[in-house]
Amino acid sequence: MSRFLFVVPPLVGHINPLTGVADRLRERGHEIAWAGLATKIKPLVGDAEIYDVVHATFAERAEERPDVFGAEALRFLWSDYLIPLAEAMVDKTAAAVRGFRPDVIVADQQAFAGALVAEQFGLPWATSASTSAELTSPYPPKVEAWIAGLLAGLRTRFGLTGHGDLRLSPHLVLAYTTEALLGPVPLPRQTHLVGPVLTGRPETGWLWPWPYRDRPTVLITMGTANKDVTGTFLTAAADAVAERGGALRAIIADPGAYLGPQPPCTTVFPTVPQATILSAVDAVLCHAGHNTVCESLWHGVPLVVAPIRDDQQIVAGQAVTAGAAERLRFSRANAGHIGSAFDTVLTDPAYRTKARHIRDSFRGAGGAIAAADLLCRLLPTTPHSPQ
Repeated sequence: MSRFLFVVPPLVGHINPLTGVADRLRERGHEIAWAGLATKIKPLVGDAEIYDVVHATFAERAEERPDVFGAEALRFLWSDYLIPLAEAMVDKTAAAVRGFRPDVIVADQQAFAGALVAEQFGLPWATSASTSAELTSPYPPKVEAWIAGLLAGLRTRFGLTGHGDLRLSPHLVLAYTTEALLGPVPLPRQTHLVGPVLTGRPETGWLWPWPYRDRPTVLITMGTANKDVTGTFLTAAADAVAERGGALRAIIADPGAYLGPQPPCTTVFPTVPQATILSAVDAVLCHAGHNTVCESLWHGVPLVVAPIRDDQQIVAGQAVTAGAAERLRFSRANAGHIGSAFDTVLTDPAYRTKARHIRDSFRGAGGAIAAADLLCRLLPTTPHSPQ
């Protein structure tokens, strides 16, 4: 029996894929522990051992981030969030290693503390790439050099030598995608595309809002982390549906409570059981978050994507290039643009054909079982004993 420590940021979308991987490892008799924000982890992992290594303010900062975009959003993400998060997590993560004595550390790609502590203790570690964006060298050279400088400074402050990239383990990188979506990009040799890991989230009490499924239905969701900036866009999307006079139906997630009463063809909820709904809709309009895109394509559902910030521009580009999505400009899209995009993906069968091609690649990639197999290969022949 061996031990795996999963180090995660206080972001549910980054924890979700790893819960399925952890379940497969536990079924094989391995012990699992988590290091992160306990209030975010516990609802997803039940009675697993959890080390609370990060303050709740980092979850609040992610959810209430300033309304900035482009270069300013990138600066906030790295300078004001990811680097301070790593610095705040390191000491307690090291204490978790001393207490749990893991054989392998699995670090989310944005939880640099896991990589730092693994190197401090000489432990093998894997990167969990919850988004594929960092795998594609998405930044211009000057931006990449700036990020490399931030990461090098982090290594220096914690006494690490060498020039390894804390975003990419030299041992193993687990990427929850496939080439059908990612595209034929060069990847580090240790990168394995295992496809999405979709977990069985409890979503009870959901009833289909209409008595018959007799016309196309779309799901509209722009992510809870973006709720403070999506009011105008959601209003335009609802108008686009209404303008089709009942020929199109929509289920809209509106966590910011922007939308008022809607016609019978539209139903609005603060949150929606996405995994349940995706098996029954004909298209999805979303912000191009990696999880939402992959969950939609897992069901062979084509997309309309309107990226807002962070990696969403890159993921949107992947879906469009793969032929499974139409793209909108979030800041400029009106009801006419949105309605036209709906008409395109719903009437042109090529979008669904491409989405189903990606679906088939996802389902053949191995998912959590493949990830668990790869992680077990990192186990040392002699158990490690952190001091």
